[in-house]
Amino acid sequence: MEVSLCILLVLLHFNEGIHGLRFTKNPSNQTVTQGNMARLGCAFKGLSEPEIIWLKDGEKIYSTDQMYITLDAHHWETFYSVKSVQQQDAGKYWCEVEYYGRIISSEPAWITVEGVPHFVVEPEDVAAFAGEPFNLTCAASGPPEPVEVLWWLGGEQKGDFMPSPLVLFVKGVNDSIKFYCEAKNARGISVSRTGTVHIKVCPDYPQDVKVHHASDLNITLTWSPGFTGHSQLSTCTIQVSKGPGKKVKLPDVDVVVPPFQHVFEGLSSYSNYSVRIRCDNEVGSSPFSPWVGFHTPEAAPSAAPKNFTFELSEQQLTLSWAALEQEELRGRLLAYKVQWNQGGESQDPLLFKDNVARLSGAGRFFNATFQVAACTMAGCGPWSQPVLVMPVSGMAWLQTLRGKETQFGSAFAASGTDVPVSFTAARSFNRQFPEPPESTLDSLGINSDLKAKLQDVLISERLLTLGRMLGKGEFGSVREAFLKSENNSGQKVAVKVLKTDINSSSDIEQCLKEAAYMKDFHHPNVIELIGVSLHRRAQQRIPIPMVILPFMKHGDLHTFLLMSRLGDEPFTLSQQILIQFMLDIARGMEYLSSKKIIHRDLAARNCMLNENMSVCVADFGLSKKIYSGDYYRQGSVSKLPVKWIALESLADNVYTTQSDVWAFGVTMWEIMTRGQTPYPGVENSEIYEYLIKGERLKQPPDCPADIYEIMHSCWSPVPKCRPSFQRLIDQLELLWAKLNPAPVKEPLLYVNLEEEDGEQASGLVTETGTHNSEELSWGVPWQCAGIEEDEKDWLMVSSGAALAIGGDYRYIINPHGSGIDDENRHSDDGLSEDIRDEEEDVNINV
Repeated sequence: MEVSLCILLVLLHFNEGIHGLRFTKNPSNQTVTQGNMARLGCAFKGLSEPEIIWLKDGEKIYSTDQMYITLDAHHWETFYSVKSVQQQDAGKYWCEVEYYGRIISSEPAWITVEGVPHFVVEPEDVAAFAGEPFNLTCAASGPPEPVEVLWWLGGEQKGDFMPSPLVLFVKGVNDSIKFYCEAKNARGISVSRTGTVHIKVCPDYPQDVKVHHASDLNITLTWSPGFTGHSQLSTCTIQVSKGPGKKVKLPDVDVVVPPFQHVFEGLSSYSNYSVRIRCDNEVGSSPFSPWVGFHTPEAAPSAAPKNFTFELSEQQLTLSWAALEQEELRGRLLAYKVQWNQGGESQDPLLFKDNVARLSGAGRFFNATFQVAACTMAGCGPWSQPVLVMPVSGMAWLQTLRGKETQFGSAFAASGTDVPVSFTAARSFNRQFPEPPESTLDSLGINSDLKAKLQDVLISERLLTLGRMLGKGEFGSVREAFLKSENNSGQKVAVKVLKTDINSSSDIEQCLKEAAYMKDFHHPNVIELIGVSLHRRAQQRIPIPMVILPFMKHGDLHTFLLMSRLGDEPFTLSQQILIQFMLDIARGMEYLSSKKIIHRDLAARNCMLNENMSVCVADFGLSKKIYSGDYYRQGSVSKLPVKWIALESLADNVYTTQSDVWAFGVTMWEIMTRGQTPYPGVENSEIYEYLIKGERLKQPPDCPADIYEIMHSCWSPVPKCRPSFQRLIDQLELLWAKLNPAPVKEPLLYVNLEEEDGEQASGLVTETGTHNSEELSWGVPWQCAGIEEDEKDWLMVSSGAALAIGGDYRYIINPHGSGIDDENRHSDDGLSEDIRDEEEDVNINV
């Protein structure tokens, strides 16, 4: 009872408070000339500090110009001002105060804006048949009213000013013509946008006719409309023909558009087709597009070989069968696969190129059953009916057996049943010890998107001959190899081979993602993918992926730079050559950034030198494609090259093209120092604190100030203040042009990093000359226009701004790319600190 009484008293007090809250002043209606000031006011009584909100046409107004004036302790007045009234400021305004969920509103008021007329209905482009009449409409309003409208057509005035709205009747035109209208009132004259009358004509032929997702049975065809003739396209007609030479024309297909695509079904496998398209609008049809050819991929054969017979003599068993027709084969015949069963046990299958097989030792095949299937690159077709070999009175009997169950399952597949066997031609067709079929991408366990991207660059392992090792890394090695083409020509290549002890599908997928990125790269300064191959491993379910790349005669740039000053036979690299190296890298990186690729591991060690001494950006193991936005956030524990990573990437694990620019500046420093390790004397764990204080890499000896200024601009703490790669190209090209070319082009020496027996060359000479760690850092602050106030703090040099990232994990790579163990790290072999500390990484936990 006491609780209920308390609640009642609170409610009475609340209602009493509500009744005491009110607006004592409401905004008043105002008519304002365009460009002048308008001011509205409200006053509210009953609260000590009310929050009075202004609304326009039901939407809250967020303004910094709102003022409050206290009239007494519980009485407040507020104003809302518009300094220069425009047409969009016209509307209904009022005030609101919220009190315990209840809204208290003032009376509304209207701001009416007087000025030159504004258009309510403005002229729009018109499409019409030649000579056909049509109407044009224009409407404008004030205030002040009245408003009158005048039409202009083809540069001529049509009639006089008439009250708005005004419709112009046009009897018809034969050519394209422009039109607009004028509107006037007491304040002045307004001119509308200019419209165009287009004459409807037949469309032009479709563009970009492309074939996607070709399978053995269907394709997806897409195209873009050409010039539509100023009339909406309604249908498109597709013509398809099959076969080379005298082609067989298939029935036309009419497609309602949009969308501009169509799926063709019922096509034949491993066949040539051509397609062309025309489209129709209400005027007529376009010409046909040029023919576009495509080839459907192979499929496993649809039928089993027929007439399977045998002949048995004392010396051998001869099996023969009829060859398949091309329509049944559905691809290029790789081999015939013969499987046999004896005593209920399946034997190793045999492979034969021809449709006859001769097996020695006929006696061992008594009471054996045989089946044969044809195989293409896509797999093997159904098995033939089984044949039982039995010697009777010197004659061979042909007998068909029913399927027999064994401990391994059904010994024979039913006739016409597809056998899910993927098969690639073996290196040779040894009848006694046949080689196993090659692996396909299906056996790797990678995702379907990655598999689809790599399918058309898969190269048979039998075409590769591996040679000497060029280098080793954490996940595998790089080997020299010879790649033979189908016409028996060949080329020298480099092959990246994943370690044999890696069995995880995720590791294999990560390796192949790099190849998928490279598949679409076509630039002289970006290494291109030749293909992907799969190495079959004995007793292993998952094959080893091999990424096939062009052979780079002069190896990686970092090793080349080191050898120019530390090798057995040091050589001079002119400043012009060094700038050319930088230009090549910048051009490659600009291409990658245009492809929305963030490299994330740009360094001299990941740039390769070809036989023409051009630099190619390589090693895309850490690269990421940006599908939306302009940055990528690292989300897991990764081993990353700390001394090349941008400040914001160390702090937040955010990577952008601008963080690649930072790494490019470090790479420039590597080039100018001929391969020295960045930040000599600074540990990995100290890098972040070193950079946050404003410290940067020192100017190398013999490095001109203008080159150092460019690399220093890459290390601005504000990413947007760093130059773009295109800007870097422009700056480096100017520097390169200033250098006078030598009268005689001195040939560059190729430094052979191996002796004849393949051992690493020794006797490298240590070079001193690095800057003292106490030398002053760059004293000129970074300049950047258009940055936010809170970003300017990054441009100030300050100390103690953040803690260094903990941990110090290293790995050492020798100039040949193979790992150096701890025992050899401290040997007195004369290696400079540059080689022993060539790379340092830190594990970053996110």
